[in-house]
Amino acid sequence: QLQLVESGGGLVQPGGSLRLSCAASGDTLDDYAMGWFRQVPGKEREGVSCISNRGDDIWNAESVKGRFTISRDNAKNTVNLEMNSLKPEDTGVYYCAALYVFEGNYYWRNPDGYDYWGQGTQVTVSS
Repeated sequence: QLQLVESGGGLVQPGGSLRLSCAASGDTLDDYAMGWFRQVPGKEREGVSCISNRGDDIWNAESVKGRFTISRDNAKNTVNLEMNSLKPEDTGVYYCAALYVFEGNYYWRNPDGYDYWGQGTQVTVSS
């Protein structure tokens, strides 16, 4: 059973940066497509950045393009989200998720398709 643990959240001023990490245990991430999602109270969970199981196909939400970078290190069994030029609207709980890929190479934008989720880490962008 795969377990995911996020870290790196916190309070940051607008324009600042944070680096979120998702550490996996119980299985290797080689066969998993990974995603970062965020949620604010009263709203549905939304996709932020997703990366394919082989790491060569990436999707970013329009709202974070040019500011956020997703990466994966299968040797370390981690997935990271580098967040720069943060805005107050980036505030929310950020979740890491894993989807097992039986065949092929792809990412998945819809949170409903994911098999495993971390507990989330709070990101607050405020002056």
